[in-house]
Amino acid sequence: MAGSFELRGKRVLVVGLARTGVATSLFCAARGAIVTATDTRTESAIGEALRQLRAAGVLLELGGHSKEIFLKQDLIVPSPGVPADAPLLQAARAQGTTIWSEIELADRFLKGRLIGITGSNGKTTTTSLIEHILRSAGVPTILAGNIGTPLISVVEQTNDRTITVAELSSFQLELIETFRPYISVFLNLTPDHLDRHHTFEGYGTAKARIFEKQTESDSAVLNADDPASTKYAPAKPQVFWFSRKQRVAQGAFVRDSEILFRSDGMEEFVLKIQDIPLAGAHNVENVLAAVAATRLAGADAAAIAKGVRSFSGVEHRLEFVAEIGGVRYYNDSKATNVDATLKALDAFPGRILVILGGKDKGSDYTLLQVPLREKAILALLIGAAADKIEKQISGSVAIERAGTIERAVETASHAARPGDVVLLAPACASFDQFENYEHRGRVFKGLVYQLGRQAASTSSGRG
Repeated sequence: MAGSFELRGKRVLVVGLARTGVATSLFCAARGAIVTATDTRTESAIGEALRQLRAAGVLLELGGHSKEIFLKQDLIVPSPGVPADAPLLQAARAQGTTIWSEIELADRFLKGRLIGITGSNGKTTTTSLIEHILRSAGVPTILAGNIGTPLISVVEQTNDRTITVAELSSFQLELIETFRPYISVFLNLTPDHLDRHHTFEGYGTAKARIFEKQTESDSAVLNADDPASTKYAPAKPQVFWFSRKQRVAQGAFVRDSEILFRSDGMEEFVLKIQDIPLAGAHNVENVLAAVAATRLAGADAAAIAKGVRSFSGVEHRLEFVAEIGGVRYYNDSKATNVDATLKALDAFPGRILVILGGKDKGSDYTLLQVPLREKAILALLIGAAADKIEKQISGSVAIERAGTIERAVETASHAARPGDVVLLAPACASFDQFENYEHRGRVFKGLVYQLGRQAASTSSGRG
């Protein structure tokens, strides 16, 4: 960890009052900072959190941002949703104001050790799995970061014995300075958030900052099968690899349907592929990454195998919801980019009715054409990106313009027959119709449960 930072008396501006912004404001105020929080939303749109902020002495500027506020701060902490190159941040930066992401500030107060996980896809599953394995092995762990609990809000729970396992986004990593995980994991790199980072290279560079302050005593875990991310392999930390396709010099790999871990020329068996309870080849990669990270963190092979076998998966990641009339419904609302949707489609043999759409992030949906042609029988389009998706997948699968998720689920339930899969894997952000991907996933599950109740009622009525 970077060592503490004195907040008392500092003028701190927190930009954006979603979950991270609220947690950051309260953290700084509790440590004696003079905190101002600003958001473009009005008081009524933000709601209950304002009472807590006012009680903590936080000054509020709502309904917009004034340049004057930005230019008289010692420290500015933008929420992850605020672009690092926003004009007001650039103006503050030009006059020498310190601008950090919330994880950079949190890292200066955290105790114990930190494992950081980034990548385009699989972060949430891998982060949750690493924490689950270590906790199952008796290690005191804390799960935080982009996974739903801001890193800054768990600082008080850490001590010299804890390992904090944190999911890290490119938005968080682009504004770090001394942030340093003792084990870093870079899962993969595929085009995403190009509306924010502008270029694929800029996106990759932001992700790769996870390695920037690591030293020779730290470890980095990368995907040997992913050329886009392997080029960011760092020089200082010890590099360990994971691979489904080849034996690696150091790290976790598959041989004859078994996962092995190799270090210092020695190989040890960890578990069989068939013991992984998660569907899809991409989840084999997530398990390999978790095996490498947890082995480096000190868990033995038997404890890792036990942890993997007992892992039930993550909500909104290929989450089985229900089987109704022989049709299985899966919630993969976390599939917010094209590559994640490709992986979701790959997890099933065929006869898929897939719900696509939401807020476009500059994605190329033509990449879905071949798997849709081979695996899907119907694409149900929702949200703002529906026009673009329809143009780019036209001819590969039957298309239904559902508009809303309610209509999509209803249409799918009528079109599906026993043995089919109805899959929510949108390939888009959720912010056009929902608060976030969790909200979208919960709405989908609620609709499916309602279908189940209706089916059960109809069945009992016939009896």
